[in-house]
Amino acid sequence: MKFIQPGWPAPKHIKSYTTLRSGWGGRKPHHEENRGNYSGNHPQYVEESKRLETLLQLPDEPLWITQTHSTIVIEATPENREQNADASFTSQPNRICVVLTADCLPILITNKQGTSVAAIHAGWRGLSSGIIEKTLQALQQPAEDLLVWLGPAIGPQKFEVGKDVYDEFTGRHAESIAAFKPHAEGKWLANLYELAKIRLNLQGINQIYGGDYCTFTQDEMFFSYRRDQGKTGRMATLIWIDDQIA
Repeated sequence: MKFIQPGWPAPKHIKSYTTLRSGWGGRKPHHEENRGNYSGNHPQYVEESKRLETLLQLPDEPLWITQTHSTIVIEATPENREQNADASFTSQPNRICVVLTADCLPILITNKQGTSVAAIHAGWRGLSSGIIEKTLQALQQPAEDLLVWLGPAIGPQKFEVGKDVYDEFTGRHAESIAAFKPHAEGKWLANLYELAKIRLNLQGINQIYGGDYCTFTQDEMFFSYRRDQGKTGRMATLIWIDDQIA
């Protein structure tokens, strides 16, 4: 198996995938290893992008963004390629929104009509600061029309965090306390999936799918930044509106 497809009731013309380590490496030159990006003109970038296009039979080159754990959301247009952002959205056919992860949470969104999609890179910093909320603002779609898929991320048994992370979430939303389990003195196990669900529920979104993988423990399937101590590849999570059957 080289990729997985979300198990969600998206319209048939909405195409979405997450690559597995057996299908696409997402590896970068060493000096770029910690950036978590795949933009630029380095020959390896170009080669890996072409490999991804072939693997998933993409209709065009993915519209890569430069991820910085921000709350910046941009439209997936050729003009915005490689811009700093942690989410992209589009209502245009064949414009491919893509994010790269290796423990952080990739989130895909579509409306039930299949006329608007988005991809989010949700590390804990972006999640706590509001990357989900900013993306929903950009989409401008009724909450009851939205479907959300939570892609592979580090699971709740392996994501150890300190008091800074605990305070960041619980200080903003008391509901987030339920997503933390005391682990050791000054340490908690955080559930990224649950934290995302809480944020989505607060925005009126209840049709949420996925959230049942662990990139840390399922080493045969996924890359993991924590497990591999930073020297690892990335999974690509993509979504687009297919104009052939739209």
